[in-house]
Amino acid sequence: MYNQPLGGNEMPRFSGPSTMMRLPSQLTAEGLHACFVGIGMDIGTSHRSGTRFGPRQIRQESAMIRPYNMKTRISPFDRIQVADIGDVPINTFNLVKSVDIIEAFYDSVLSYDTVPFTLGGDHTLVLPIIRAMARKHGPVAVIHVDAHADVNDHMFGEKIAHGTPFRRMVEEGLVAPDKVIQIGLRATGYADDDFDWSRDQGFRVVQAEDIWYQSLSPLMQEVRQMMGNNPVYISFDIDSFDPAYAPGTGTAEPGGLTSHQGLEIVRGIYGLNIIGGDLVEVSPPYDQSGNTAMLGATILYEMLCAYANGFDVQDV
Repeated sequence: MYNQPLGGNEMPRFSGPSTMMRLPSQLTAEGLHACFVGIGMDIGTSHRSGTRFGPRQIRQESAMIRPYNMKTRISPFDRIQVADIGDVPINTFNLVKSVDIIEAFYDSVLSYDTVPFTLGGDHTLVLPIIRAMARKHGPVAVIHVDAHADVNDHMFGEKIAHGTPFRRMVEEGLVAPDKVIQIGLRATGYADDDFDWSRDQGFRVVQAEDIWYQSLSPLMQEVRQMMGNNPVYISFDIDSFDPAYAPGTGTAEPGGLTSHQGLEIVRGIYGLNIIGGDLVEVSPPYDQSGNTAMLGATILYEMLCAYANGFDVQDV
C-alpha cells in the first residue's frame, strides 16, 4: 500500500537508488505523511567545513538500515507514506539568501501537511525551518540535542550562522521557551555563564556531564510531560555524540553522549505531537569509516519510527 525501501535481497545494498533508505523519490511532498529532505550546506560553519556533503553520505550509509525496528516493533513503511524529495537548492555563495530559500522550500513542503525530516548540512538550517514551522503551528516546542547551545548573539559580527539559531528563534517568537530542552551541552566556553542565557529564557538545560553513565529513559519521561500535546520539533546535532561514536563533524567535543543514549532520546519522543526533525553537522571529510553518517541515518530512521507510531498498520 505504501512505499517500501528497496530490500537487500532485491538489490545489493551497495547498489540501487541513492535516496534515504533507498526509498522512492519524488519532486514534492504531495501525498506523503512524511518525507526526507537534504540541505547540503556548510557556509554557516565557523571551523571545519564539509557538511555540504552530509546529506549524500547519510543517504549512502542509510542503505544498511532495514525497515523493521526490532526494539520498538514498528515498521514505519507499513503505517505511513514516505519518500525522499531531494535537496533544497541553496545559494552556495550566500548564507542569507540560502536561509530565505530554505524557508520558502519548507513553506511549500508544509503546505502538503507532511512532516519533514532533514539531512544536514550545518545547524544554521534549523532557523528557516522553524520559521516555516511556526507560521503553520504557532510557537513550537523544541528538543535540541547538541554539544553547543547555539545561542550566540553573533559570530564575526553576523547574526545568522550555525552558532546563533536558537537565540534568533527566541527573539522572533518562534518557540515556546518553557517547552525547549537542550541536552548534551558541554566542554569549554568563553565565560562561566555561557549556558545561562538559555536558562534565563526558560529553557531546560541538561549538560552532558550530568548524564554520564546514565540511562536517559527517565529524563525522556520528564520531557514527554514537559512537552504535553504541543507541536514538537527535534533538532539533533551529531556533535552531541562523543567523538568516539561520531568523529565526522566540524566541532567535535569530548565527553559526549553514547550512541545508545542518543537512541534513548529519540525513542523517548514516542507519543509526542511530532512536526519535524533534523540531523545536522555530519562532515564526511572527517568520517573516513562512514560510521558518523551511519549513526546519523539511524537517528533519522528512529525519528521516522517515532512519528509513525501514531498511525495504525495498514493491511496490504
